[in-house]
Amino acid sequence: MEFVDRLLICADCGGEFIFTAGEQLFFLDKQFKNDPKRCKPCKSRRSANGAAATPGGPAAAGISRTETRTECSECGITTTVPFKPTQGRPVLCRQCFKNKKTPAAATPETAGATTPPAEIASATASLTPPEPVQVPAQVQAPVPQASAQLIAAASSPRA
Repeated sequence: MEFVDRLLICADCGGEFIFTAGEQLFFLDKQFKNDPKRCKPCKSRRSANGAAATPGGPAAAGISRTETRTECSECGITTTVPFKPTQGRPVLCRQCFKNKKTPAAATPETAGATTPPAEIASATASLTPPEPVQVPAQVQAPVPQASAQLIAAASSPRA
């Protein structure tokens, strides 16, 4: 299918605008059924006015979130959450969620505390390296010729 630039009339300002072949191909790829109704300036003006009309987000625009009633996994009280809980995952009420989040920030791992060098030295001194393992000759198989050629071909630089 070949696309040709087409002249369309804007629904807002009544001016003509070009619906390019590239835009038509994009509309086909996205499976849009209708041609655009507005020129780019009117479209951007309309979207800017729409964003300014609802500064509070989706709730201010009248779009409601799904609220699910469930029990908190920690304290057992009934709470509502803005998602549908999945099987096997804990669901926390607001208070338990905050409590779980706050103590984690004070642990030495997350606070950037370091272990003193003396403790590291004493801990590593007691460690011994593992003994080398001897592999029996029956287990050590030679690499087949075809595999060696594939490895060589894969490691060679490509043009």
